[in-house]
Amino acid sequence: MKLSGNTVLITGGTSGIGLALAERFLKENEVIICSRSDERLNETVTKLPGLHIIRCDVSEEGDRIALFNKVTSEFPTVNIVINNAGIQQRLNLKDVDFDTCRAELATNLEAPIHLSVLFIKALIGKDNAHIVNVSSGLAFRPPVWAPVYGATKAGLHSFTFSLRAQIADTGIKVMEVIPPAVNTNLGGPGMHTFGADVDKYADSVWRGFEMGDDEIGFEGNLETRDQTRAQLEQAALESFGRQPR
Repeated sequence: MKLSGNTVLITGGTSGIGLALAERFLKENEVIICSRSDERLNETVTKLPGLHIIRCDVSEEGDRIALFNKVTSEFPTVNIVINNAGIQQRLNLKDVDFDTCRAELATNLEAPIHLSVLFIKALIGKDNAHIVNVSSGLAFRPPVWAPVYGATKAGLHSFTFSLRAQIADTGIKVMEVIPPAVNTNLGGPGMHTFGADVDKYADSVWRGFEMGDDEIGFEGNLETRDQTRAQLEQAALESFGRQPR
């Protein structure tokens, strides 16, 4: 990935990994962030003048369509989309209703799928075009304490792999960022005070961007994946190649 001269959209850009990446991109790029909180957007742009901010609740289909229309209209040079917004809920499935699960499904899985599909045609033909999806190391090691979160991230990993295969001929590069536990407010204030320092982690992701890695892990966290994964994914690619398009 060329890391200067881009127009970058980052969802969930007011805190954590999204904010850390926005800070790094802002030095030599035009950067748009979105969040569902006007207050947090205004606080962020005060700290980082030059950011463009858009209020958007990515869990809502109408908001996602409005975001796409606004970005492609006002920032027609957009060439990098980073689907970073996510929520994590620690749930006991014996004690929750489906409405509690629905927001997590919509934010973590439905939104990046929808935004990826929306932006494909807008990115075709753009120099240095990228779609970047932020999943999790928990995509490969199910977290029993956060069952819906783990399922959404496993689904996002699968989708990202397939997206990469299907649009390989368009010139759009598809990357997956696969964080370990990172010290952010994921799950709520005080719930995620352990894990990697967010700036150290963002620096590692930045190096992965520079290298053009399809999948960007951190300090061996990808080693938890099934040892047969490479063989299974190769078989999936070969199967796709035999399908009518």
